[in-house]
Amino acid sequence: MKTMQVREAKAGLSALIEAAENGEPTTITRHGKPAAVLVPVEDARRIYPDKRPSMVELMKNFPDDMEFERDRTPMREIDL
Repeated sequence: MKTMQVREAKAGLSALIEAAENGEPTTITRHGKPAAVLVPVEDARRIYPDKRPSMVELMKNFPDDMEFERDRTPMREIDL
């Protein structure tokens, strides 16, 4: 895996993207410490799968045996 400073990464971003497309990840450092890694899209999708449930799935999985009580405290008056 290649390592380069932020300054170099800015100057050679096109080359880094091309390397990532070819399967080569690159670590980007800031002040000598690793700050980010540029990886191919396939690797990122494997690491961070986009499996967020839809609203319909959330509603289907909501427990239907829950009971809620209404708050009966009087509402405050506001001047309009």
